[in-house]
Amino acid sequence: MKQDKARISVYYDGACPQCIKDRRNYEQLSGKSKDDIQWIDITGKESLLRSIGIDPRKALMELHVKDENQQILSEIDAYVLLMSRVPLLKPLSRVIGLALIRPMLSRVYDWRVNRRLRHTGRL
Repeated sequence: MKQDKARISVYYDGACPQCIKDRRNYEQLSGKSKDDIQWIDITGKESLLRSIGIDPRKALMELHVKDENQQILSEIDAYVLLMSRVPLLKPLSRVIGLALIRPMLSRVYDWRVNRRLRHTGRL
């Protein structure tokens, strides 16, 4: 791990094939900065999630990331932080964080997650 950047923790749904694929893509794109990201599968870890202040149901519905200050970010804020750690995605992280883009992207993200969870019988 690099000393100039603190590690972040990404809580992802390991029971979701698309989430696993997304994780692999982030890891491949991360290059040397991949050691700055700790991936934590939330499957079956409801008590862990509660202990750090994440509602297990929300954990399925939104990406959660613990930043270097131990604060939990969710949804688009979580993606902005994660993408800012991946050199190739850093410019995109700035775009999705824009006030005009964020609400629209959030609605599309919510719709896709709800559709995936209903389709797999998890919602």
